[in-house]
Amino acid sequence: MSTECEGKSEWPELLGTQGTTAEATIERENPLVDAIIVLEGTIVIPTFDCKRVWVWVDENGVVTRVPMIG
Repeated sequence: MSTECEGKSEWPELLGTQGTTAEATIERENPLVDAIIVLEGTIVIPTFDCKRVWVWVDENGVVTRVPMIG
């Protein structure tokens, strides 16, 4: 878990929502992070970052994983 990061660190309530809505909600609820929409199957940087939240979406733009800092 990302206890060393400031602010809200995960958004289980956004699972199944539209990625663009999730992105805006995350950045509003924790202005210290940058929410980045990523299509399932895309290769991303594996390093942990307190300022980043991957928002994983399917081909319809629907969030497929609980967004969390990392």
